[in-house]
Amino acid sequence: MTEGISVADFAAGGEHAAHQGDAESERVYAELDRLWARGCQVLGCDFAIMGGAMTWVSERNLVAAISRAGGFGVIASGSMSPQLLSREIQATQAMTTRPFGVNLITLHPELLELIDVCAAHRVGHVVLAGGLPSNTAVTRIKRSGARVFCFAPALGFARKLVRMGVDAIVIEGNEAGGHIGPVSTGVLAQEILPHLTGVPVFVAGGIGRGEAMLAYLEMGASGVQLGTRFVCAHESIAHPRFKRALICAAARDAVASVQIDPRFPVMPVRALSNPATERFVAVQRRVIDRFARGELSQKAAQLEIEHFWAGALRRGVIDGDIEAGSLMAGQSVGFVTREQSTVEIIEELIGQALAALAARGERTSRWTLRAAPALLGRQGARG
Repeated sequence: MTEGISVADFAAGGEHAAHQGDAESERVYAELDRLWARGCQVLGCDFAIMGGAMTWVSERNLVAAISRAGGFGVIASGSMSPQLLSREIQATQAMTTRPFGVNLITLHPELLELIDVCAAHRVGHVVLAGGLPSNTAVTRIKRSGARVFCFAPALGFARKLVRMGVDAIVIEGNEAGGHIGPVSTGVLAQEILPHLTGVPVFVAGGIGRGEAMLAYLEMGASGVQLGTRFVCAHESIAHPRFKRALICAAARDAVASVQIDPRFPVMPVRALSNPATERFVAVQRRVIDRFARGELSQKAAQLEIEHFWAGALRRGVIDGDIEAGSLMAGQSVGFVTREQSTVEIIEELIGQALAALAARGERTSRWTLRAAPALLGRQGARG
């Protein structure tokens, strides 16, 4: 863990406090070190805090900033071509010498070519998302010398991935933003963490404070992944209107997609409710009525429903169209109250975790607020 930070510099809620004793400081500091040592080792970073891969948001600027701050940034490749991904990796490597990863979608038609791009640029970690990967994909990544991370929605799925040779698992609850599964983070953690000990497991979905991060570490997680908390970082290229929408939102505003007919499944996505969300429900009704009248085949109706959100995330994140764009965000959006630097966000999370640990050992401690030392200033220069 980074030299120079002590729990005595932090008070509950991420505030900084006066020194309360070197011994207590070192004890709490060492405990957090111990809890995420495995995660830090597999990632090769100071703090086992992964940045969630968010399309249009998790690009070179934010990814490099998270890694420079001691966390672990992850490029969201989305639908990038191999050529575009190559440029993005090169640009990120030009901004930091710290480790970062690349998230690849298993259903991408050029998945193997994208893996080869990562190998060519010596990317050390590849995160596969979007379903069960093929043995070919996993083997190809491992042959390049990179570590393979995969998402698992259930214990059985996770065990299958471990048998395939995956190096680490990410479990993400439906509190997360973007594409989600049906199970909450807390339930997934209880289902998987006590029984999957052969590889590091990272927990994601709804984590917005250091106390929650600490709780999952104490349950057996090796680290955590956060996405929504980083969207409004200074280094994020998200449009100011997009950021403002998140800053003004409460947890209840981040809702899952509505499906009105099981014959026409809608992939569940969590985003802030806006006029586009309401129009999507109306579009489904109109399309289904046309199908019932025989004006559309079931396949054509399904495609029309799916096409509604085409390009909507870019309209929200890049263009700042908060009326017609998709405002993907997790329920932790309620903890996003202002624009901050990436360093401040990570410092705040660690401070909250350290303060929670300290409070257990010394319930009667009286904390005196004082100015915080700069997190990175104590670490020395970053690449």
